[in-house]
Amino acid sequence: MINSLSYDGFTANIQFSPADEVFFGKLIGVNDLVTFEGTSVEELKQGMKDAVDDYIETCKALGKLPDKSYKGVFNVRVSSELHKKIALLASQYDVTLNDFVKSVLQYASAHQELGDEVFGLR
Repeated sequence: MINSLSYDGFTANIQFSPADEVFFGKLIGVNDLVTFEGTSVEELKQGMKDAVDDYIETCKALGKLPDKSYKGVFNVRVSSELHKKIALLASQYDVTLNDFVKSVLQYASAHQELGDEVFGLR
């Protein structure tokens, strides 16, 4: 299970602080640090709504885009054994390693429920 909330196209990771007895969240995929909190689920949801609405207005006033930009390029570090296995597998399908990895990532993003199993959340 992924602890997240969504509102108006924005997503936030959610956590709970037992010491403070408060839920807190942080928007992901934005250029700035945007946080919110609440002592109940209702307060948390309202806190996110208020934070997103305020962030959008602030970005408009500053003339900047709220969404983080992504280049589409990133490094992935794997063991040499895994690198060899996926390189051979890509060759067997007659595709580049890059295209093989893109296909696997596209599949994973289309089947998010697999993440629960892969990351032991089931």
